[in-house]
Amino acid sequence: MDPADYQPPLTVWGHVWRTLLAMAIAGAAWSAMAGWQWDHARWWFFLDLGLGLGLIVLSFARRRFPVSVAAVTAVLSAASASAGGAATLTLASLSTRRRWREILPVAVLSLAAAIAVEYADPASVDDWRVIIPLSVAFVGITVAFGLYIGSRRELLATLRERAERAETEQSLRVRQARIAERARIAREMHDVLAHRISLLTLHAGALAYREDLDSHEVRKAAGIIQDTSHQALVELREVLGVLREGPGDALPELPQPDADDLPELIAEARAAGLRIHYEDAHWPSAIPIATGRTLYRIAQEGITNARKHARDTLVTVVLTGSPRDGLTLRLDNPLRVGTDPHRAPESGLGLVGIAERVELAGGRLTHSVTPARRFVLEAWLPWPS
Repeated sequence: MDPADYQPPLTVWGHVWRTLLAMAIAGAAWSAMAGWQWDHARWWFFLDLGLGLGLIVLSFARRRFPVSVAAVTAVLSAASASAGGAATLTLASLSTRRRWREILPVAVLSLAAAIAVEYADPASVDDWRVIIPLSVAFVGITVAFGLYIGSRRELLATLRERAERAETEQSLRVRQARIAERARIAREMHDVLAHRISLLTLHAGALAYREDLDSHEVRKAAGIIQDTSHQALVELREVLGVLREGPGDALPELPQPDADDLPELIAEARAAGLRIHYEDAHWPSAIPIATGRTLYRIAQEGITNARKHARDTLVTVVLTGSPRDGLTLRLDNPLRVGTDPHRAPESGLGLVGIAERVELAGGRLTHSVTPARRFVLEAWLPWPS
């Protein structure tokens, strides 16, 4: 990670306390020499003080020119004991970048300057066996402190970046989940409503084009339209209930249909004028609810497609299987020749939604047109253990 990516901007208080600390270090390093300079070489006193203050001002540019400012401060601190504070501050700041090719040369310059200024101090009584270890220790502590600060800053920046990335990924997952849920609801609405609306279209078409119907037949057709419309509204509320906040709004008025409702579905389609031949087996045990619901939706989609695209043909619906072999539902009808001006528009979602249902249930779905121009929809579902 580039140091510029994790170096936080300094506030006014950050500049203030760093400057005060540098001045305190400078005062401690210069205190012994300052008295001798004032008494014996006053020009040196003012030169030392000027260099110390000037380098403190120069240290404000350490973020913009870290290596240059630290190197210049280290070199000039060899002639000024009061420059030790600025030299310490710039070396620590440079060390936070954690680049050894920058730190080592400046650290060597700072060590040489510290030893030189200590040897040049007329008031010092320490020999090299004390000066050198103390200088090495002070420079080493300064570099280590800077490395620690830089490592901590990089860690915080990494954690902040991970948190932001996780938040972004979470937002994307939420968005994808919403899109998937909308697609699921659209498919569910298609599965639920296409069947009912196709019935409405059939009976409304009969009222519009049949002129030989008596009043009793008209009332019967109107009653079927009314009942079918009500049922469509009920099922629509059931699907859209998941979008509402009220806990009671998501509850369906009627239970979800399953395999036991297949005969009713077939009877309803026959009452609407569709010719259907239905065969099913006698099960040794009840079909599980989830599997039965999937079978119902497959049959509903197949009958709806037959009503929309081949309404005057015979539809064969066969349900076979066993708990050991699984369940097979087959719908077969010839394709209608020619075009119907009142044919319902294709949505393209029905078979896609059914295929996903079957796949989620662990089964398989196939649909094809045989050489004899018959449309075959076949689904196999495992019997849950």
